[in-house]
Amino acid sequence: MRSPLLDTPGAVAGDAPDNSVAAHYSDPYGEQRALAAGRALVDRSNRGVVRISGPDRLSWLNSLSSQKLDTLEPGAPTETLFLDPQGRVEHHLTLVDDGEAIWGHVEPGTSGELVAFLEKMRFTLRVEVTDVSPDYAVVSITAPGAAEAVAMVGDGIVTVGGDLLVPRDRLAGLPADLDLRPAGLWAYEALRIAAHIPRLGFETDHKTIPHEVGWIGAAVHLTKGCYRGQETVARVHNLGHPPRRLVFLHLDGSVDVLPPHGAPVTLGVGKPVEAEPEAAVEGAAEPGQLGFVGSSARHHELGPIALAVVKRTVPVDIDLLAGGVAAAQEVVVPPDAGRNVKIDPALRRRLR
Repeated sequence: MRSPLLDTPGAVAGDAPDNSVAAHYSDPYGEQRALAAGRALVDRSNRGVVRISGPDRLSWLNSLSSQKLDTLEPGAPTETLFLDPQGRVEHHLTLVDDGEAIWGHVEPGTSGELVAFLEKMRFTLRVEVTDVSPDYAVVSITAPGAAEAVAMVGDGIVTVGGDLLVPRDRLAGLPADLDLRPAGLWAYEALRIAAHIPRLGFETDHKTIPHEVGWIGAAVHLTKGCYRGQETVARVHNLGHPPRRLVFLHLDGSVDVLPPHGAPVTLGVGKPVEAEPEAAVEGAAEPGQLGFVGSSARHHELGPIALAVVKRTVPVDIDLLAGGVAAAQEVVVPPDAGRNVKIDPALRRRLR
């Protein structure tokens, strides 16, 4: 549903799947700086919100997803994945337990599918799954400002790390209530990309396994026990390597365009390669294609940047072309990921 904050003067709607929220409010760089400094909030109310209640909720979700949740403490935010039987990522859920229920949010347009899957897996357990997207909206604030925000506006808001789940009838007045300027999704995405954080549906496709984008640890617990897709996770961790890896790209700042999602990544020589984004993502690769662009943005300090997924065997020290734009890569997921190799925490700068 369309966000009321799109009625803010200067608001410009984003592109699908974010077209019901603002991309920016006519000052993208100023919004970025304010968000990074904790002086802004981002309307992400297009995301789906689910609530799972009942005394069996933690042990039940622990058995279905990749994160260890049966011992999750109230108020501790975490992430989990739902995988298909082959270990490929289907859903990414950011969640918290408030002592009575699990609250979580997922990518736009996916909450109904997730709730339908969970309903089929209830059996006789004491759980209740509800899609509360019509009633709650996601708003993001640079942590630890979220906790301070809740203290300012009172009850009825759930804190999930740096995210707030806000009753939708309070969304329009929230910037004024918190004395924070609204920042568009361009600002949030620029900081996310700079922090090397993957987004489902952008840095992932129908073949993605958790190791490829650095979700081991953050959203996958390696010793928690069985769940759907766990065999693939264990096999790659103990015996092999993922076929692809996430990279961070510094893009040529002299070019006035950003490579779109799905644009082909090729060697940094020769003429630019033109390809439909869908073809790159779905595997109909162009000659010499090494991967695809996930997300790109203009950062207020780093300039044009992107996240991409490339073949594991691509040397870490070669220059690339991202949709025809020259790009220098930084390692996020190392080529030797798997076989009990852990991602260097220094390579995972977080939006904290």
